[in-house]
Amino acid sequence: MQGFRDRTVTAIYIMLDVAFHGTHGNTVSATEIAQRSGMARRGIEPVLQELSRSGLLSGVRGPRGGYRLGHPAREILLSDIHHAMRCDDSRPDKRNGPLFNAVIRPFLDRMGGLLDHEYRRITLDELVRQAESNGLSRPKAEAPVATFSI
Repeated sequence: MQGFRDRTVTAIYIMLDVAFHGTHGNTVSATEIAQRSGMARRGIEPVLQELSRSGLLSGVRGPRGGYRLGHPAREILLSDIHHAMRCDDSRPDKRNGPLFNAVIRPFLDRMGGLLDHEYRRITLDELVRQAESNGLSRPKAEAPVATFSI
């Protein structure tokens, strides 16, 4: 139960990192995301794959490969990210015992509903703007390489 919520936070971070650092058509690699976040690359790979399968991220292969947003940041709600990370958690979890299933699970479900309500109100673009207003700098556009023929 708690695992998917932790994965949602990881997924929101990944999406924000790609939206913030993947400017001007640049891709963002899993290694870069892992380095900036302090998370293990192996730990974020499954989340990146789920985000790609859901269409929220688009993977690019090759030497300059990585990830870019599958849709404009202004069109991606945090609830889209949250729903991409959901797993089937409707079954009672016998490992957690009756107190967990009778008391804690219903509480977490109520809190999850409140979170989901808030996630529907916020776009990824709003988080990018918040990062900028907090003084974080986005990468600058790379100058095109001029080619001359003589």
